[in-house]
Amino acid sequence: MNPVRLPPIPTASKPPLLQRVFGSFRQTVPTMRMVWQSAGAGTVALGVLTVIASLLPPAMAYVAKLIVDGVLAARGLPAEVRDEATRTVVTYVAWEVALAVVMALVERSLNLVRQLVGARVGIDINLRILNKALELELPQFENPEFYDKLTRARREASSRPLMLVAENFQIIRAALTLTGYASLLLAFEPWMFAVVLAAAFPAFVSETRFSAIAFRMRNWRSPDARKLNYLEVVLANDEHVKEVKLFGIGPTLLGRYETLSQRFYEEDKKLAVRRTGWAYVLSIISTLAFYGCYALVVLAAVNQKLSLGDMTLYLVAFRQGQQSFQGILTSLGSLYEHNLYMQNLFEYLAIPTTTPLLQDPEPTKPELGIRFADVGFRYPDKDNWALRHVNVFIPKGQSMALVGENGAGKTTFIKLLTGLYTPSEGRVLLDGKDIRAWPPEDLRKRVGVIFQDFNQYQFLLRENVGVGSVESMADDARIDRAVERGGAKELVAGLSLGLNTQLGRWFKDGAELSGGQWQKVALSRAFMREEADVLILDEPTAALDAEAEHAVFQRFRELSQGRTTIVISHRFPTVRMADHIIVLTGGQVAEEGTHDELVALQGRYAHLFTLQAAGYQ
Repeated sequence: MNPVRLPPIPTASKPPLLQRVFGSFRQTVPTMRMVWQSAGAGTVALGVLTVIASLLPPAMAYVAKLIVDGVLAARGLPAEVRDEATRTVVTYVAWEVALAVVMALVERSLNLVRQLVGARVGIDINLRILNKALELELPQFENPEFYDKLTRARREASSRPLMLVAENFQIIRAALTLTGYASLLLAFEPWMFAVVLAAAFPAFVSETRFSAIAFRMRNWRSPDARKLNYLEVVLANDEHVKEVKLFGIGPTLLGRYETLSQRFYEEDKKLAVRRTGWAYVLSIISTLAFYGCYALVVLAAVNQKLSLGDMTLYLVAFRQGQQSFQGILTSLGSLYEHNLYMQNLFEYLAIPTTTPLLQDPEPTKPELGIRFADVGFRYPDKDNWALRHVNVFIPKGQSMALVGENGAGKTTFIKLLTGLYTPSEGRVLLDGKDIRAWPPEDLRKRVGVIFQDFNQYQFLLRENVGVGSVESMADDARIDRAVERGGAKELVAGLSLGLNTQLGRWFKDGAELSGGQWQKVALSRAFMREEADVLILDEPTAALDAEAEHAVFQRFRELSQGRTTIVISHRFPTVRMADHIIVLTGGQVAEEGTHDELVALQGRYAHLFTLQAAGYQ
């Protein structure tokens, strides 16, 4: 098992503790604003109830003093006048009962409001996180550092904002309560009260330090936390269960999961033990300070310098005042920790998302078609080029096929054309206008695409097809046409509920499809975009048999008349249907031409074609 590792605590150029604590509160105002936007009325209710709750304990302590003094006074009176004093004591008791009833109502109301505000804020913040994900670009999703940020943002985003607001209100409550007790102690030794309060400060310093360590430790191990989550998915997900069982890798993966979980446990245990030990030791200081003052108050009462009621009041005031001050310090420490976690959320929400449109002037004489002008693309933090010096022109209405070994850059080519990637160098032009100058919604309306790793949505069949054109999901006639064009008509007819069949096994009565059937659904999805004048198929028929694939592409050719089409396929009977063929090797265009021209060239294409043709003999 790996040894327990805690993130090192920086020692060089570390600002003072209070500066670090209060400096971390930069996230408090935006967090309060975020909570206010989600639940303004609930936030007001929290504030009002907090103020009421802070005033009740000192009032109850003072009434308790009146009860004790009243009882002692009544006991010393003659029987004939004792009734009036007794009624006064009973009135005081009734006051305390009333205050206790109000206190119980306020506490219950506070819990209810916190619960409702927390639920509302949690939903809204998760919506913000997911909405942000929709705005991000594809390369960001392919960056592990981005996933670490996303993991840290989502980890406690639904709870931390409310906790931060609640701690702020708790500080206000404790401060008002402390002020109330302090006002009751003005007649006694003020320095004692100061000593009792100061004794709580070391515990605050310790707790704040450990909060920072816990935060850094959780951030530091975010990549391993994602590994743990991934192992859970592989071990308990229908997409992986076949290979897990057939290859017998379950015990190995479970062992990795157990080792990683155990390492997390050891790290958490070590920190928890240290944290608890220091908290106990430092709490002794606070306890000794309280009981020192306790003894002085008792001695004053014995020497008749204080009444028993005063003694009761002061002891309660010392104890509750110290607890209120400890509560303030604890809340400050918790605020420090909450603000650190909120910093993760705000850093994620601040990731740049919208790339400004390139101010590319409209061409005076539009060149109808697609042009790659010396295009190069390199993935972030990679030295090798995925594509380099690509110069290609596809006239409007022409069909083109991309050929090349795996990793040659074919899918990268498509992602650049669809605007999912931005060229590292060069330009991609659509009708003479740079792709980066096209508004994303306009570009996507013009392009219909299905990738080889298409999604298998656990939706109804009609929804699986309809998402190809979200605004037309309710158009049954359009869905029927897409199903016909995608070759899924027989599939729909064979299902008892037809288009209303739930697909997949995640939900009740779901129908699982074969790989070929899923591909027909995905093809139908691509055909939903009827207004698209550029159609792209990236290995869309890999799971279809040769006859079904031929039928799909024959239909595809018929339906794509007048449209620009791009096909990626390893099957040469499909490739040779294209008007123009481009062979990619190592991210560069190695050959291009018609099927006959490339065969006559006796180059890479001819070699691959001959190998595949020999396989059919």
